[in-house]
Amino acid sequence: MFPTNNVSRRQVLRSATAVIALPLLESFGFRRYARAAAAAAPPKRLVFLGFGWGVTEESWYPGKNTPGADYVLPAGLRPLERHKADFSIVQGLRNKFSVEGHAGSTWWLTGANPYAQAGQSYCNTISADQVAADEFGRYTRFASLPLNHSEINDQSGHGPGLSLAWDASGKPIGGENGPLAAYHRMFSKDSVPLEQRQQLIAQKRSVLDTVLENARSLKRGLGQNDNEKLDEYFDSIRNIETRLSKDEKWLDRPRPDAPLGEPNSTLSGRDEIKVMYDLIVAAFQTDSTRVITYRQPVATLLKSLGNSTAPHDMSHYHSTRGEKLVCSQLRDQTQSALLAGLIDKLKATQETDGSSLFDHIALAYGSNIRTGHDLTNCPTIVTGRGAGVKLGENIVVAKDTPLCNAWLTMLQGIGVPAERHGDSTGVIPELQS
Repeated sequence: MFPTNNVSRRQVLRSATAVIALPLLESFGFRRYARAAAAAAPPKRLVFLGFGWGVTEESWYPGKNTPGADYVLPAGLRPLERHKADFSIVQGLRNKFSVEGHAGSTWWLTGANPYAQAGQSYCNTISADQVAADEFGRYTRFASLPLNHSEINDQSGHGPGLSLAWDASGKPIGGENGPLAAYHRMFSKDSVPLEQRQQLIAQKRSVLDTVLENARSLKRGLGQNDNEKLDEYFDSIRNIETRLSKDEKWLDRPRPDAPLGEPNSTLSGRDEIKVMYDLIVAAFQTDSTRVITYRQPVATLLKSLGNSTAPHDMSHYHSTRGEKLVCSQLRDQTQSALLAGLIDKLKATQETDGSSLFDHIALAYGSNIRTGHDLTNCPTIVTGRGAGVKLGENIVVAKDTPLCNAWLTMLQGIGVPAERHGDSTGVIPELQS
C-alpha cells in the first residue's frame, strides 16, 4: 500500500479499465518504508568460558616476540588452527588484587580486591557478565544464564563461588549444575496452570513484604556494623523482588521448543562440556538470554581423558614434568578442540537476517590462573565479531595490564555503556579493530 500523503499520478498508471501500481521506487520516497519493514538487526550476546588451574605455559602461549597475525600457533592451541583468523590471544593481563593461587574464577570477571572492606578477609564485586545482564536482561526470559559443571566434589581450581557470576553486592549467583539442569531451566514446559503460578508469585511477594516489615522494625536501635549487615540483607530481598517481577512478566509466555534433545544425566568431563556448548548455542538461537557464563570442569575432564593425575598435581607439572606435563598438555589440546567445535557451531548458526551467530557474539575464554599458582599473564582468548575486537592476532600488552581492561573493551564493544569495570584503567586500544 502506498503512503497516502505521497500518492500522485506518477505512482500509478491509469487506464479506462484498470489501475496498475508501479514498483516501489526510491525516487518517490519508498527507501525509508523499505528500511522500516526490514527485520531488526540481531542482538549482541556475551559469553565467558572459564576454567581452573591455568594452562601449560610452554605449549599454550605464542612467543611474545611475534605479536600480530604472523605468529606460530603453539601446540596447545593447534586444534583451533581452522579458526586462527577469527580469534586473538591477549598476553600481559592480570587481576592485580587476586592473590589466591587456587581461585581460577572467583575474581576472574570482577577484578575485585578481596581485602577492600576493612575488617574482612574476603569480598567481591559485580562480574562483567552481570554488568551486561543489567543492560540486555530486560529483553529476554533470563537476564543471564550462569552455567556450572556437575562435579559434586569440586577439584577444578575455581575457588569460592557458585558460578562465574557475582551480583552488584558481590554475592555469588548460583549456576545450573550440568547440562540436564541447564536444559530443563531453558526448555521444560511448566504444567502448572497460569492462575496457580500467579498465586504462587503473589504468596512469595506477601512473604517478602512481611520479612521486610519485620527487618525494618529490627533495624531501629542496632549498631553500625549490624545495620550494614542488615543493608546487605535488604539488597538480597530486592534481588528476589527483581527476579519475581521478571518471572511475572514471562508467566504467560511458554518456553521455546528445544532445538536439541534432552541431555543424558550421566554426562561428564569432555562430553559434558561439548553438550554445554550446544546448550549455549541453543540459548542464543531461542533468545532465551543474551548473557552466559560457564564455569567448566577440569577434574572430570581429566578423568574422561583416561588420566588419573589429580588436577592440582597436574598444575604443578613444572616441578616434576613426566606424566603431569603430558596430562597438562592433553588437557589444553582437548579444551582447544572443544572450543573449536563451539566456534564451528556459532559460525554455522544462521540469524534471521542471514548473518551468523558468530557475527553478533563476543566470547572470552580463559582463567585467572596462568599455571601452578601463578596469577600473572592470565590465559585469555577473545573471539566473535559482536564487540568489534581485533581478531586473528597475538596481542601483547604491557605487563600486568588490568584484565578488566579487556572486559571493559568487550562491554563497550557490544554496546554496554560502562565507563569502567573492576580495577580497569581504560580500554585496550590494541584489542580494538
